[in-house]
Amino acid sequence: PLFKMIFTKADCIQTISQYLADWAKDMGAKCPIVVVPNAVDFKLFSNRKSEDELDKLKQKLGKKNDDIFLITTSRLVVKNATGDTIDSLQYLPENVKFIVLGTGYQEKELKERVKDLKLENRVQFLGYIPHKDMPQYLHISDIFIRPSISEGFGNSYIEAMAAGIPVIATPVGGIVDFLKDGETGLYCEVNNPKSIAQKVEKLIKDKESRDYIVKTALKMASDKYEWSLIASDMKNKVFLKII
Repeated sequence: PLFKMIFTKADCIQTISQYLADWAKDMGAKCPIVVVPNAVDFKLFSNRKSEDELDKLKQKLGKKNDDIFLITTSRLVVKNATGDTIDSLQYLPENVKFIVLGTGYQEKELKERVKDLKLENRVQFLGYIPHKDMPQYLHISDIFIRPSISEGFGNSYIEAMAAGIPVIATPVGGIVDFLKDGETGLYCEVNNPKSIAQKVEKLIKDKESRDYIVKTALKMASDKYEWSLIASDMKNKVFLKII
C-alpha cells in the first residue's frame, strides 16, 4: 500500500518507456504521465578512433579477418539472458565469436557454461570496461545482442545503434519503443538460442538488410535520443509543466 501511494499521490510521473508508463497506470496513478526516454552520448559512441587504434584492439582480442564478433554490454544477470547468446553459438559457424563487456552475479555460472560447451576459444569475458572506452569495442564488433527477458528501456541498444552496428533484441518492455523489426534492428524470441542464431545468420548473409538497419537506427539515435534533445524534453514536458 505504501509503495502504491507513491503513484497515487504524485503530481506528475515521468517514465523512460511506454511500458513503464502503463505500469504506473496499473499502480493507480491518476496524475499526468510523461514518457521521456533516457539519453545517450551520441557523439561519444558515433566517433570512431583511427583504424590503426582499432586494428590494435582487434589484435589484442585475436579477431581474424573472417571473424564475426557478437558483442553485449550488459550486467551479467538472469534478466539480460547472456547465457542464451552463449548457447546460440552452438548453431553458428566457428568464426562467429562473442565478447562480453560487464560483470554480475552470473559471471561464474556463465563461464562454466562456456567451458561445458567447449566454447572457450569463441567467448571472451572482458569484465568491467569504463563507459568512455566502450565505443571502440562496439566499433570492432559486427552485431550487438542482448536477448533480455525484461527491460525498462535499455541504453545499451541505443549506444550500439549510435556506434553503427546492427542490434538483435527481444520484443519486451521498453525495447519496443525504439526497435522496429527489420527497420532499426531485428527481434529474436525470448529464451530461444536457435532464434538468436537465425537472426545472426540473417545479418551476416543479407548485407542489404543489414546496411538499411544500421542506417535507419543511426538516424533514429541521433534524431531522438541525443542528450540535448532529451534534456529539452525534460525541461518542457516535465519541469515547466509542474512548476
